[in-house]
Amino acid sequence: IILFFFVYLLTSHLGFTQILNNLDYVSPLNEGVIAIQKGNKWAFIDELGNFKVNFRDDLVLTKTKNNLYPIFKDGRCLISQVKEGITYFGYIDNTGNTIIKPQYLNALNFNNEIAIVLELVKENAGKNELLDKNIVYYTYYEVIIDSYGNVQNYLTQEGTNVTLDKRFLKVPPKITSELITNSLYTIKNKNKRWAIKKIKN
Repeated sequence: IILFFFVYLLTSHLGFTQILNNLDYVSPLNEGVIAIQKGNKWAFIDELGNFKVNFRDDLVLTKTKNNLYPIFKDGRCLISQVKEGITYFGYIDNTGNTIIKPQYLNALNFNNEIAIVLELVKENAGKNELLDKNIVYYTYYEVIIDSYGNVQNYLTQEGTNVTLDKRFLKVPPKITSELITNSLYTIKNKNKRWAIKKIKN
């Protein structure tokens, strides 16, 4: 009993215990945390091995030069949620709390405390009296949001009509706008031609 107690004290105080095992992937350190994978779930630990975000299956993977894994940018990590067969995107903070609920048809990681997302807008177009149903249309815009989801600017002035049905929306629509400097964005129009727009973030 005395020997067991001594070994327990030694391993717990000197850090000789193996804190995690049987992991499928361990990412490089980024923003003070390390992404770890077990099966189809991911978690984040800090530099001491303490959990910052426990294992969950809604973290969105980002392609890096090392591999695919979830990352934090500006204290935000992308999450996704499937509703009626359609994927929506949102963000959590570095404690795992949902800061922006999944609501966008696509979203990018934050960069300098802003992100480009596809904001979905529902428009009422009247009522079908025969079927006694409201007629609605859905449109999405490429917009810039801050780290709390507030829209800062519209990159596309004309919305893109979309059928909100899993049969027609099997994958998220692509985001075509891109931040190329601190204030310049490239934006593709409906004619597939490019424009450069200056926006003060």
